[in-house]
Amino acid sequence: MRVLITGGAGFVGSHVADLARERGHDVVLLDNLLPQAHGGVPAWVGEHELVVGDVREVDVLRPLLDRVDVVCHQAAVVGHGVDPSDAPVYASHNDYGTAVLLAAMHEAGLGRLVLASSMVVYGEGRYSCPEHGIVRPGPRRQAAVDAGEFEPPCPVCGAALVSELVPEDAPIDPRSTYAATKAAQEHLASAWARQTGGHVWALRYHNIYGPRMPRDTPYAGVASLFRSALERGEAPTVLEDGNQRRDFVHVADVALANVLACERAGTEGALTPVNICSGTPHTVGDMARELARACAGPRPRIVGGARPADVRHVVADPAAAREVLGFEAQVGFEAGVEEFATAPLREPPRA
Repeated sequence: MRVLITGGAGFVGSHVADLARERGHDVVLLDNLLPQAHGGVPAWVGEHELVVGDVREVDVLRPLLDRVDVVCHQAAVVGHGVDPSDAPVYASHNDYGTAVLLAAMHEAGLGRLVLASSMVVYGEGRYSCPEHGIVRPGPRRQAAVDAGEFEPPCPVCGAALVSELVPEDAPIDPRSTYAATKAAQEHLASAWARQTGGHVWALRYHNIYGPRMPRDTPYAGVASLFRSALERGEAPTVLEDGNQRRDFVHVADVALANVLACERAGTEGALTPVNICSGTPHTVGDMARELARACAGPRPRIVGGARPADVRHVVADPAAAREVLGFEAQVGFEAGVEEFATAPLREPPRA
């Protein structure tokens, strides 16, 4: 099988490329090496075929799509970003880029797509109220966050809620610019599948960490921010009270999920969303403490507050991934963080 991996020089895409090749597949990488994310061509591209080009350019896509069997679409601007002024950049790369890719795939008669989606499409995770059952809390009030009241209350009675595992049929409720663009990617891909009879695996990544993670950029994930602070000899800074629940999943496991999806045909005319997670929730404070221990660095500082659009708890139900992809995470939290403490990261972006 021949696989086109967009964003193939990046964090996740490069790991997908390595594993796909190990499993006997041919791969070609497409990456525009955005200066906001890359300091040059990463060494780990190695002997992979790399085409430097933009997924938003149909003339770049056409000759590549004519010689592949499936597209693994990782190319995106990711992370929390700086502020809403990032919106045009996110929408251009994530949504317009996906639209151009889908149109070009249709022209090429190519009907199989693996899409890098994200748990951010859920907004807040799944919660239950002792009296009202499963409920959807609204956005947290800034005044409550400022007062140290981080847990979202029941929207009906105001009672304390219990954080539950999020299944794939949970409502989509994006609460940041990045989240909105990932939800739009899913909608575009779902419409394409219905119109063409193609199939999309929408892999909703939870909090990925591991080697080749980007660093020293506002678009990096929390594990990378903690690692960068520790390398400077500083204590990791943890917002809120550190008890925000997440599912931290190692990039090697994310790569495995992608290759399994590339290898497996899905239901024609449909988009199938799948949580890609470890299945073992931890808190943000857990990550900071475990990484500080592994780096022999200072203990984390808990500073309160929260960034706009931050959510409290998002933890995933891994059942569907086992059922439809045969995927189960292989890397445990402690072993993964121990490796990440000294793993190579992506070079800082160019100025």
